[in-house]
Amino acid sequence: MTYDYIIAGAGAAGCILANRLSASGKHSVLLLEAGGKDSSLWFRIPVGFAKMYYNPTFNWMYYSQPQKQLNNREIYAPRGKVQGGSGSINAMIYVRGQAHDFDDWAANGNDGWSFKDVLPYFRKLENHPLGDSEYHGGSGPISITPMKGQTHPICDVFLKGCDELGYPHSDDFNGPKFEGSGIYDVNTRNGQRCSSSFAHLHPALSRPNLTVEHYALVDRVLFDNGRATGISITQHGVVRTFTANKEVILCAGAVDTPKILQLSGVADQALLARHNIPLVKHLPAVGQNLQDHLCASYYYKANIPTLNDQLSSLFGQFKLGLKYVFTRKGALAMSVNQAGGFFRGNEQQANPNLQLYFNPLSYQIPKNNKASLKPEPYSGFLLCFNPCRPTSRGYIEIASKNPRDAALIDPNYLSTQKDIDEVIQGSRLMRRIMQAPALKGITVEEVLPGPAIESDEQMLQYFRENSGSIYHLCGSCTMGADEQKSVVDKRLKVHGLDGLRIVDASIFPNVTSGNTHAAVLMVAEKGADLILQDA
Repeated sequence: MTYDYIIAGAGAAGCILANRLSASGKHSVLLLEAGGKDSSLWFRIPVGFAKMYYNPTFNWMYYSQPQKQLNNREIYAPRGKVQGGSGSINAMIYVRGQAHDFDDWAANGNDGWSFKDVLPYFRKLENHPLGDSEYHGGSGPISITPMKGQTHPICDVFLKGCDELGYPHSDDFNGPKFEGSGIYDVNTRNGQRCSSSFAHLHPALSRPNLTVEHYALVDRVLFDNGRATGISITQHGVVRTFTANKEVILCAGAVDTPKILQLSGVADQALLARHNIPLVKHLPAVGQNLQDHLCASYYYKANIPTLNDQLSSLFGQFKLGLKYVFTRKGALAMSVNQAGGFFRGNEQQANPNLQLYFNPLSYQIPKNNKASLKPEPYSGFLLCFNPCRPTSRGYIEIASKNPRDAALIDPNYLSTQKDIDEVIQGSRLMRRIMQAPALKGITVEEVLPGPAIESDEQMLQYFRENSGSIYHLCGSCTMGADEQKSVVDKRLKVHGLDGLRIVDASIFPNVTSGNTHAAVLMVAEKGADLILQDA
């Protein structure tokens, strides 16, 4: 079958593209998704992400290669295997990043991607309660909900503690003032998840020019004389091919987009030769430049009630459930990551270089890979940090020429001195904040890592043993002008090939300061405009 546009991956970006490219009715669009539909009620309920954390039906449940700097641990890397992609199973925090993050994109040879260039696309995608303003949009498809005024009362103690220490306060991390403590925004509407699948794709499904195929695993992109002409998939054990009149667009994410390119013969020629894959285009940067945010949590016992107390009993869960059903409010309507902010690790930092999360619930992810948000058996909370702009770079590489084999993921965590230094800075910042009078007044003890962990070396070792990904993998098909160092140009076209584009987190030249979901949505909105302009 033939379509104008074939989109591989119905994730956060692919759902937006499917809507925007089919909206005029002029173009036929095929959207391919390796997983199923997002029809379960758990995709609607914000706290439902806990049900998807280790669910192989809706989650690829990838793991990294053993990380040398993290005691050779394999780090969990969940990825959405469902319509909506990782945007259907994430914790919904909506943070764009700092202006200089995107100015750095532009400085990397990508005119048109500076913060002032991309801000209109952030505004275009948003439906913000403040309405249209310099920093926000009021009529976009993705509803943004500030959690301010709805969070657990203990979050106010965290904010007061930051104030006591003289740290700045931010009323809106996506407004003019990024730095400081505050309450996060989430992409929800009326207490329900507002993913790009719900906001963009569902309303477009009735269009006759849009076709969605589920359980469609991409085998490879098809080429003819340097032009992408279609795509081959396996669906329910049957190989099918589709032809693209205009473009093939890869939206499979930072792990699977480079995997698809490598399986298709677009990668470093030495890698392809090892796997006996015919060379289509030598692009050595495919799968390189992989980046991620790495975080660690500190656990505290409180002398006042926290979410642990509400969630530790069936009666408490029942009360929260009733409140949610009848009001669409309460703990079940929000992310568990409620307060936090962006801080400088020392006075030498030109910009905030550390992100913090303050969580009114303390829980540990079990070692046996079983999903659990089961609270600790005491009134507790946790504080978590990650460096904003790590400089460690890793790679994605096919394990074999079989599309059903997961790619090898090696983020190469903590491989630079800067990243190690920022772990120490973050650890010291956590301890400093916890010494604020307001927080000392509610804290019984630091459960983990505990007072015995005090020196820089001990803090670094705790981080090596206990840190994990915040699941912000990006950069593996980076955007840039030099085809030896990048994969797509500033119009998201794959270097040296016609009819092939990439629109997802893999094109990020550098990871943004904060949660990456909002930036992916922006890339999709801008990417759709670029594609329609070229049409």
